[in-house]
Amino acid sequence: MEKPTGEPEIIKLEDLPDEAYRMNFLVNEKDENTEREKEISLQAGEIVGKMYDALLNEYNNPDDPQTLMDLNVLCVRLVFCFYAEDAGLFGHRNMFHDYLTKYDGNGFRNALIDLFNILDQKEEDRDPYLDDDLLSFPYVNGGLFERKDIEIPKLGPTIREIILEEASRGFDWSRISPTIFGSVFESTLNPETHRSGGMHYTSIENIHKVIDPLFLNDLREEFDNIKEIKTERNRNNRLSEFQNKIADLHFLDPAAGVSCHNYDNGR
Repeated sequence: MEKPTGEPEIIKLEDLPDEAYRMNFLVNEKDENTEREKEISLQAGEIVGKMYDALLNEYNNPDDPQTLMDLNVLCVRLVFCFYAEDAGLFGHRNMFHDYLTKYDGNGFRNALIDLFNILDQKEEDRDPYLDDDLLSFPYVNGGLFERKDIEIPKLGPTIREIILEEASRGFDWSRISPTIFGSVFESTLNPETHRSGGMHYTSIENIHKVIDPLFLNDLREEFDNIKEIKTERNRNNRLSEFQNKIADLHFLDPAAGVSCHNYDNGR
């Protein structure tokens, strides 16, 4: 940008928060995919918020910091299960719903606890005499289901309805981009827990401002060019090579501490 005198305008680093709009050229914020992802994330956020409030009302000490932390863990676990069943990570669609729908009352709560426990066990470490519908769930590494001492309140008919009909069967979580899961949680879970536990996430717009010009635009262009190849065998060979290329990409995210993200095969 030029000053009236013809000299280039210098933006000081301390003024960056007020001048960030100058970087909008890096991303089209009206991009159709971005707008669709935002709409889906809002729908998901409403479901998570409704489920959160219903669960919070069932705790004996809803203002206790440990209770709020346990509630957040419980919500994250549930949303993972919603996504896993819709994305086929569990084995087939509605697998989580079909398992839980057979239970009500205290049996519903116990069935959920049993599922959390089995998801933290490798297949070879499980009790082979458990019901087949439990044993059919895969082992989930990463520690999400590792804690066994989280407080889980009573799960009455209202909560059961929200979990099974609104969240599980009533919404397709596979449509959500994994990049905006954090925004869903931050917009709905307890604000005090965000501040104390460091639960802060980057918006989808700011994510795309970084990843689109860095690598995603080029990958999309390459993918579109491959799809235009007329010969099926050549097209499939190039698609396979492209998939391997994506699997080998690694990106260091310094804002996430020592985290290194591998965007392999679209994950």
